[in-house]
Amino acid sequence: MTANDLRSKFLSFFESKGHKIIQSASLIPENDPTVLFTTAGMHPLVPYLLGQAHPAGNRLCDVQKCVRTGDIDEVGDASHLTFFEMLGNWSLGDYFKEDAIAWSWEFLTSPKYLAINPDRLAFSVFAGDEDCPRDEESAQFWIKQGVKKEKIFYLPKKNNWWGPAGLTGPCGPDTEMFIDTGIPACGPLCSPACDCGKYLEIWNDVFMQYNKNAEGKLEPLAKKNVDTGMGLERTIAVLQGVKSVYDTDLFTAALEKLSELSATTYNVDAQTTKAFRIIADHIRTATFIIGDPRGVTPSNVDQGYVLRRLIRRAIRFCLQLNMPQNAIVQIAEVYINQYKDVYPELAKNGAFILEQLRLEEDRFDRTIRQGLKELDKYILSIQSAGGNLIDGMTTFHLYDTFGFPMEMTLEMANEKGLTVDIEGFHEHFKEHQAKSQAGAEQRFKGGLADSTEDTARLHSATHLLHAALRQVLGGEVAQKGSNITAERLRFDFSFGRKMTPEEIAEVEKLVNISIAAKANILCEQMPLEDAKKSGAIGLFESKYDTEVKVYTMGGFSKEICGGPHASNTGELGTFKIQKEESSSAGVRRIKAVLIFD
Repeated sequence: MTANDLRSKFLSFFESKGHKIIQSASLIPENDPTVLFTTAGMHPLVPYLLGQAHPAGNRLCDVQKCVRTGDIDEVGDASHLTFFEMLGNWSLGDYFKEDAIAWSWEFLTSPKYLAINPDRLAFSVFAGDEDCPRDEESAQFWIKQGVKKEKIFYLPKKNNWWGPAGLTGPCGPDTEMFIDTGIPACGPLCSPACDCGKYLEIWNDVFMQYNKNAEGKLEPLAKKNVDTGMGLERTIAVLQGVKSVYDTDLFTAALEKLSELSATTYNVDAQTTKAFRIIADHIRTATFIIGDPRGVTPSNVDQGYVLRRLIRRAIRFCLQLNMPQNAIVQIAEVYINQYKDVYPELAKNGAFILEQLRLEEDRFDRTIRQGLKELDKYILSIQSAGGNLIDGMTTFHLYDTFGFPMEMTLEMANEKGLTVDIEGFHEHFKEHQAKSQAGAEQRFKGGLADSTEDTARLHSATHLLHAALRQVLGGEVAQKGSNITAERLRFDFSFGRKMTPEEIAEVEKLVNISIAAKANILCEQMPLEDAKKSGAIGLFESKYDTEVKVYTMGGFSKEICGGPHASNTGELGTFKIQKEESSSAGVRRIKAVLIFD
């Protein structure tokens, strides 16, 4: 079975169970300042899990693109990836545990679908704690399918609780499905909670019964929901009988190209294997991030910073393998061709993806050269003083200021007979991470951009801002991203130069005229094609399903959007632009607030 087969089988199975197939949302979360990327299948559906009606109904299934970089240092082992695809089926206040578990069992074991031997499967359920009771109900539903009691493990919240994706949102107990790899048990207490490798998770059914509020308290949801997630890469590795996700058909072409470019083989030794995997993973992720309908490019902040780190880390390993200039571009071309039928935005944005990778490689080449000059100065200074140690602060300064990898400092030091204070480097690095995290928490103190009144007002203001920008700067202006808290909005849009003070003033004036008109904000649900014909702006059309919501604000704005919004423009107060600046190449950023007397 190929990865394409698995995607197709999953969607067709749940379509036969009355689910509507929806498209993957963008990798860049819309109106959620709590996370940089879409990290799970449930993330784009948070408003609907909280009770908002989904245009496609209450039974959904999809294949969602996701990015997680929290464990980037683990990439290169058998299973960790930064980009992955999550297969999911959803019940929005419809079916619950019994049907979800029955269908999971059927898809896993039926000869028509995955045909996994039931004896190879194990399951975990929530053990219960002071917040929520033990999930005996899920255990009984597994037993009803024929699962033996000894194959069911009760695990704590650390293992069998999901969510929220950000600081707040829907959450609840889950039941997880594992493949028994056949490795002997590590001891009498061996379970899926172990890291011994005996159990490999492939699917997760989340039963969302609660909402975690800003105070961290769990509130029962008005409607119980089901959210499932099956990692495509891990599951296809099991089905193809390979030990690593990198040995599946998802990476075959990229690894072959890497072998050609490096004139070596993927599995010649452990160090080369890891380098191949890191390059293959990071460039796949970069290709999807740059090719996303919201068009993130390398920068020094937020998503752009993560993207830059991934690209430069891949380049470093390309250099380690003596690959030619633009090797990363050639790897990206492999992925664009491989995924273009599944994710058409990659083909559509192919030239842009390759251009950004070339530019970033050129920038990194310059920083590496600058870093080399700085390191040469440090080494000469140390040797002149009769020393033999490059301290941790210096090593971190090279990394933080010039993007110079610690490993390269170590290699050069070894060549000169010097040592590096690696422990000191990591101390400075951890201190930097702590400061960055604290800054992020402060920056995102507004929490999840949900249906709160302040957030809804600012969200509505972004529609008016977008319309005003198009009127003042031209119809080629398009939204490239937004970040909204209860205190302010941040709006990114495509435009090739700095706005003049006169243009900023005119945009602000037009928004406030729209607000003063006190127009009702109307929401209509209609087919996507009808929405386009009506003149509605589809900011990120590749993410939309066949049925969409269109928000109209008088004669000022008409956009496809998922909410939340105010009910009348007169509720928005006075619109004030605080700053207009560059976000990345060809993208400008406006920060604005609403002022109330």
